Amino acid sequence: MKHMPAEVIDQVAAYFQVLAEPTRLRLLNLLREREYNVGELAQACGYTSANVSRHLSLMSKHGIVAREERGTSVYFRIADERVDELCELVCGSIASRMQAASAVHDAFKALI
Repeated sequence: MKHMPAEVIDQVAAYFQVLAEPTRLRLLNLLREREYNVGELAQACGYTSANVSRHLSLMSKHGIVAREERGTSVYFRIADERVDELCELVCGSIASRMQAASAVHDAFKALI
């Protein structure tokens, strides 16, 4: 991120802000499996269709998901495989930290 103009930094921050919402991450996690329409996503997550639609619209605006109309339904998918790679990278980092913390906790517990 060397020498990035302020406008680019603002766009990067906005992108990560979109990804920072748990509901959107749950939706993306489902979309990693396959394409879904709004109703299917709402049912799978237990949210209202209106709520899912609002989150998908924002993610679509930022290029995270793509939408495709098929008859009377609109289907969504992850727009860029790098989003999936980013999720894997972050999840792997968190899993490593949790595993390390658990090992330290277990070591202290063994001392007691």
